[in-house]
Parts: sequence; C-alpha cells; structure tokens
Amino acid sequence: MQAIEIKNFKRNYGEVEAVKDVSLQVEKGELFGLIGPDGAGKTTLMRSICTLLKPTSGHIRVMNRDSSNDYMEIRKIIGYMPQRFSLYQDLSVTQNLEFFADLFQVPADEREKRLQRLYEFSRLKPFRNRLAGALSGGMKQKLALSCSLIHTPEILVLDEPTFGVDPLSRAEFWDILKSIREEGTTIFVSTAYMEEAELCDRVAFMYKGEIITSGPPEEIKKSYPYPLYRLEGENMRQLRSFFDAQKKIHSTQLFGSAVHVSFEEEPEEQIWQKWKEQTDKNLQHWKKESPSIEDVFMYLIKQENRS
Repeated sequence: MQAIEIKNFKRNYGEVEAVKDVSLQVEKGELFGLIGPDGAGKTTLMRSICTLLKPTSGHIRVMNRDSSNDYMEIRKIIGYMPQRFSLYQDLSVTQNLEFFADLFQVPADEREKRLQRLYEFSRLKPFRNRLAGALSGGMKQKLALSCSLIHTPEILVLDEPTFGVDPLSRAEFWDILKSIREEGTTIFVSTAYMEEAELCDRVAFMYKGEIITSGPPEEIKKSYPYPLYRLEGENMRQLRSFFDAQKKIHSTQLFGSAVHVSFEEEPEEQIWQKWKEQTDKNLQHWKKESPSIEDVFMYLIKQENRS
C-alpha cells in the first residue's frame, strides 16, 4: 500500500514555481529520502504533504486521503518535524512532551507509557527537567522528534532533521529513525547531506523544483556512466586545477582530503606516471573509486544545467 502518493503536483508562490509537476510514491513502512540543495523545493513539498500548503495543481494523497479535502484526518496520522527548532524554549523537556500530548489528545492511561518510551529511545530522561532552550542542538532535535511521535503517527515527515547537528548526534538520530522504521512507521525525510541518502530504502533527487531521478541508493550509484578515480596529493586545489586542464576529463570534485576525477574513457596505466611527473609529484596516490551518491548528484546537476 502507498503511504504517500504525489501526482503532477505543482506549487507556485505568485510568479515563482517552487515545485514543478512532481510525481512520487512512498510505500507503507518505507524510509524514503528527499535529497537536494537549499532552494530545491523540498520544504514546500513536505509542508504540502502535511496539509499546510494546498497544491496549485495536481494532488497529494496520504494513506488514501486527499490532502486538500481530508486534511484533518491526515493530521491525526502524521507527525511533522520542521527544519527549524519550533518547540517552546522556556518549557522543560517534559513540559514540551506533555503539551504535545494534550494537543494530540493522547489518552491519560497511555500518556505515561509513551513518555517513558520516548525518554528511553531519545536518552533525554536525565534532562527531562531542563529547559528546551538550554539543550544542545542534537538534544533539541531528539526532543522535536519525540514530540512528533507522542501520538504514535503512522507517517513521519522530517524536514532536514540533522541540519547543523554534530556528526555523532547525526549518527545517533539516524539510529533512532531506523528503529522507528523497523516498528512499521513510514518515514519521509529530507536532507542536504548526501551520505544520509545511503541510509534510506529509496531516495529522490530534487533540483530547481523537479525530481531528476529516484530509486534505491545502490541502483542510483550504478547509473553513473564514467570511470571515477580518487586522487590524493599534497595540494588538492592545485591537483584539481591540473586535471581540469587535461583532455577527456568529465568532472573534478574536491572530496575532503582527496579529489574525485571522472574520465570520459578509462585512462591507461602509463599515463598516471606521466601525470605524476607533470604535477611535480603532487599527485601521490590514485585509486579507482565506486561513485558515491554525491558523485551521481553532481553529475545529474551538471546534466540539468547543460540542458
């Protein structure tokens, strides 16, 4: 069964087309990732799924309910976590949770059990009396997630939930998401962090209001059409500039302490030694690399911009 069905969805703000003719399906129990840079239209699409915005045209159905007509029913079965921390800073962790329990009319005989369970998976119990405004970034995100789960929704919609959070807290947050998914909750999550796409069952790449590809991460990576190498040296920027000037180079991209270079055809072994000498031995190591999600995304953006 499809938890979310989006068909020919468009959303305009005056003359601006924020989302252009998007069609997507998210299966029940799936962890689905929406990947793209700032301004791609991710937040507009997610707010529309949560019935906070109406389509300019097309439709969105959530558990077979229409987002324009059945919005009150949808809001009962969906949990939404916006990108910016939107809880009450001057209330404690417990007070925020109890407020949302009241808002969603959680039965009194269920409330304590749900609170204890949320404390357990979020590890917030030692901080339950601390004001939300005094929490770290990672703890704020865990509290926001807990508040969106207080009414045990069937579907979670999370808009860049790990934005600005340290790497350790990000990893912990995704561990929590995986455990929630294993219990049957459908999760629709957006992110600008490409490595997080690897953790999803399926992903869609959004760029300039359009979906440019979608599918399981492994299948998307297999679609990359060029030989790709990871290069290392003393000066990465000089190394990248050198390869930018070579013939039959498709693209170069800085990746941390390395440069990813894709070639229009497989380079012969002897040419590597020639390049090493030409860079005055700045080129020190080279190794063929399997493309990452980010490599594919950069390739697709380049193709879109050309067209």
